[in-house]
Amino acid sequence: MKLRLPGRRDAAPTPDASSADSGELTQELLRAGGKGRPTPRRNEAQGRRQGPPPPPPTTRKEAYKRMREQQALRRSETRQGAARGDDSFLPARDRGPVRKLVRDVVDGRRNIGSLFLAVAAVALIGTFVPSLAVKAYSSFVLFGFFVLLVIDSVVLGRKIKQTVLARFPDQDHRMKGLVWYGISRSTMIRRWRFPKPEVSLGTKA
Repeated sequence: MKLRLPGRRDAAPTPDASSADSGELTQELLRAGGKGRPTPRRNEAQGRRQGPPPPPPTTRKEAYKRMREQQALRRSETRQGAARGDDSFLPARDRGPVRKLVRDVVDGRRNIGSLFLAVAAVALIGTFVPSLAVKAYSSFVLFGFFVLLVIDSVVLGRKIKQTVLARFPDQDHRMKGLVWYGISRSTMIRRWRFPKPEVSLGTKA
């Protein structure tokens, strides 16, 4: 039996026990301090950092002005997102990988339909010229263009069907809608197409 003298402390813990306790304490301090995970990048930390909220508007005019600024900002973000082809901003008729594939097929080739507005404008101007020869020539040009447009649209429609079936063979496609979607896009001038083309001319989808 061991007697304890008054005023005397117990023996110090063994080195193994103290090192184990210190190791556990270190782990707890690291977890509490937020360590033990990768340090976030500077731009990510700045992106999550939020400044103080703006003060509330003091007048109805200021509130209305702030609301209009927020609406304009949302419209701008939506317009930019839709222009670059982000599905979350696109209307329903333009969403999905199949529609994007159709757009790439159209944008990767030279289409007769993209000249439609220019030819139609020339033919319209020709109808106002008093000369009968010019009117006849304008009508002939317009008729010939429509023939070429029909032929090119048939070729484009077949290409769309083949590409979609080859890329997405296990899906049930509404081919008429996809073909018409591609043909209607091909009749627009390239720089006016929406969403904007993401492939260059000559690129095979």
